[in-house]
Amino acid sequence: MNYSKRIVCLANSRKFLGRCVAGRQVVEGRYGDWIRPVSARPSAEVSLDERRYENGADPCILDVIEIPMIGPVPKMHQTENHMFADGYWAKVGKIGWKDLPAIVENPTTLWTNGASTYNGTNDKVSQALAARLTNSLYLIGPLNISVQVQTEGGVFGSAKRRIRADFRYNGAPYNFIVTDPEAERYFLAQKNGVYPLDDVYLCVSLPEPFDGNCYKLVATIISEEGF
Repeated sequence: MNYSKRIVCLANSRKFLGRCVAGRQVVEGRYGDWIRPVSARPSAEVSLDERRYENGADPCILDVIEIPMIGPVPKMHQTENHMFADGYWAKVGKIGWKDLPAIVENPTTLWTNGASTYNGTNDKVSQALAARLTNSLYLIGPLNISVQVQTEGGVFGSAKRRIRADFRYNGAPYNFIVTDPEAERYFLAQKNGVYPLDDVYLCVSLPEPFDGNCYKLVATIISEEGF
């Protein structure tokens, strides 16, 4: 059943020892369904060797990528999953900042409001609710957000510096952990604090459960000039 999918990359986030890559399908200049290429590993992450181009480069946000696939493998709310086949991923183009408005979505809420993790806001979804959902990815924006650089986890015995996107969407407050390595590298080099950003987009995702029965929403920040 081998085939290929051409996507514009909108997420390239940390996931265990690899990445979670996802984007919207590109068909004859139009943007279609979300596609998340996944591996056969239990946690489905994509390794460096599996995702890199033939020239050794790593996929970047806004790259248009051709990916060989084996077949669709939906998993609960992650209906976008497709198992990728052996072979190099190929960069076939790149979209511009001006192209993003055509891809933006406008959900009423980011799946659900009312449940939060210890450091987040409206960033937690129960497994029971997730089982009733039919998607796990959105691109929203443009937004004005504040990036928070802070040390978390000390009360649980494992303190680490993390970055978060704090923003409002359709009047509701949200605070999501940011798992995009590019944003992490930039902001973790700064002092702990709050850093406002204007006119950025967020790719928000509902990934694997983080404590056995709950899901924690995560975000990739997309900015025009970097950070």
